[in-house]
Amino acid sequence: MGRSSAPGSSAPWSSEREERIGLQRINSRFAAYRDAPGFDPGLDFHGLRRSYVTHLIEAGRDPLFVQFQCGHEHARTTSLNTCVSSDFRTRRLRQALGQTMAAALDEPTRTSVQ
Repeated sequence: MGRSSAPGSSAPWSSEREERIGLQRINSRFAAYRDAPGFDPGLDFHGLRRSYVTHLIEAGRDPLFVQFQCGHEHARTTSLNTCVSSDFRTRRLRQALGQTMAAALDEPTRTSVQ
């Protein structure tokens, strides 16, 4: 288990060789691995986090669960990290509209005479 970070350090992850591994170091290592096979330079380490969040949401996980998994205090932060596909959005919209229409058609008519 790694040691605690130095006071005032924002480095997030422990290492057995050093006190903490900083985000800059992780990003530079990720960039080297990304560049070696010629992947798009726009692919960044944080993209893995966005992918994780997106896959959880598209798999139907509870948004509150996803929010807790990411350590976000607010659901809005989680939504900013979610990049669902247009197919997913279309399916969810159709589902919501179908439920709304079914509920509206099942409601008894209020103008009936008793």
